[in-house]
Amino acid sequence: MKREKMNDYFYSPLLAKRNKKAKRFKFIALLSLLTSIIFLLIFIADMIGKGHSAFRQTYVLVPVNITEKTKSYTHLAVDRKEYGFLVSRAWLRDLPNYIKQNPDVMDTFEKRWVLADDNVDQYFKGKYNTLNDKQKNVIENMKKNNEIKLEFNSLFFTKGDSKIPEYAGFLASMVGSVMTMLITMFIAVPIGIMSAIYLEEFAKPSKFTDFIDININNLAAIPSILFGMLGLAVFINFFGVPRSTPIAGGLVLALMSLPVIIVSSKAALKAVPDSIRQAGFGLGLTKWQITRDHTLPLAMPTILTGSIIALAQAMGETAPLIMIGMIAFIPDATFSFTQATTVMPAQIFVWGGMPERIYIEKTAAGILVLLSVLIILNALAIYLRKKYSVKW
Repeated sequence: MKREKMNDYFYSPLLAKRNKKAKRFKFIALLSLLTSIIFLLIFIADMIGKGHSAFRQTYVLVPVNITEKTKSYTHLAVDRKEYGFLVSRAWLRDLPNYIKQNPDVMDTFEKRWVLADDNVDQYFKGKYNTLNDKQKNVIENMKKNNEIKLEFNSLFFTKGDSKIPEYAGFLASMVGSVMTMLITMFIAVPIGIMSAIYLEEFAKPSKFTDFIDININNLAAIPSILFGMLGLAVFINFFGVPRSTPIAGGLVLALMSLPVIIVSSKAALKAVPDSIRQAGFGLGLTKWQITRDHTLPLAMPTILTGSIIALAQAMGETAPLIMIGMIAFIPDATFSFTQATTVMPAQIFVWGGMPERIYIEKTAAGILVLLSVLIILNALAIYLRKKYSVKW
């Protein structure tokens, strides 16, 4: 009894102190999590607030005169003095193609819905613009007569970049991202997984393998722009790979993704219990048969998760692609691996530096599209991990 009292006297204050520290640590961890969630929600809300308007485009109803003369001089199709500031230059530029595709509109004079200028679009959306009072009064009168409206901005998803702000779209960069990531995936994933298999299952422990492991871990942590410099020096300057092309971008991103895929694949293989391997040896299987039929299938869910996350990270990279020139002006989407293109992060970077205010909403809309793709990829990684994971 006396001993129990002594234990209570000496240890109770220490236990109480430890419990207080544990509660304090738990509170700090929870506060950190809530803070990060709040910052994330603020960021997403800000992007949605700025970018949702980019998915709608302003159109105006104006008299259009289509004759042989206006077919050659499109600026005469609309009364420039009264309606010139309303109509987009891109619509006037595309008018000859429209007439070619619709010959029945020749020699007509009627009101048509046409794409509005970016200043008109921004005014109608209640944002900053450079219109004067007289022009604003014209738009207000058009509002009363239902001669101006907002429609879904299909141009954003069907056109490439343009010097005319209201005509600029995201299609070329989306196609470029897909083609670049195909190159990255077909190079980085097989090489990364096979390298991890060799290092984890077949290579004997030595100073050489330790040296390789250390360098792979270091490569996974270096700034991504260094991979861009390496790609510029090796692939473009030495091997002559075409600049600003999906193949050049894919090779650079594959270099950047390889260390992450190797590290995650090694960790997945290491997590497979040795009892699986020992049972295989007991049945007379070779090392390759055990790896192919038992170890690799059990580790594959985690390997796929790591690979998808590495590819998602590569898709969001801008710095290494800037070094190899993938911020070129690309007005039309290309489906060739050897022609110049751009990617979504690079297009967002370019739009972010444009002086016209309409690019603020286009930049935010581009970020929302890129975030959606990254969220889908990460969700796919989580789904595959849960669906195919094996509980030991």
